Amino acid sequence: MEREQIRQAVTADVLAVTAVTDAAYHPYIERIGVVPQPMEADHAANVAGGKVFVTGEPVVGLVVLEVFADHLFLDSIAVHPDAHGSGVGRRLLRFVDARARALGLSEIRLYTNAMMRENQQIYPKYGYEVVERRVDGPYDRVHYRKRLL
Repeated sequence: MEREQIRQAVTADVLAVTAVTDAAYHPYIERIGVVPQPMEADHAANVAGGKVFVTGEPVVGLVVLEVFADHLFLDSIAVHPDAHGSGVGRRLLRFVDARARALGLSEIRLYTNAMMRENQQIYPKYGYEVVERRVDGPYDRVHYRKRLL
């Protein structure tokens, strides 16, 4: 699994993108009291827009990225629960760094729900720092950034 490439998703991947996203985020519904935003995303539009990158055959992990003038926004990262602990998440985060650098961007931004405590343990290990905590509608979010050297 460690050597599987990360590639841009194509239309044929939309069902897998939906399934992996739902499997990854479903456990949080009860904890946060709302459906996590990635589960409600228009996956077909994101794939068609070139924002989704996947890994695995079948797909076991993905990232959704949005390019801005001054940063790369990591909109979503999802790893199927069956692949937890296999390095997929680490490889996806490294890919995000490489993608930002390839685009000439020196900063990555993301946010996570404050109730997704596991994420708050993971992101600092990969160089992300907390910028702020802000409530956006029904979502209590912790915003992070990573400055690339």
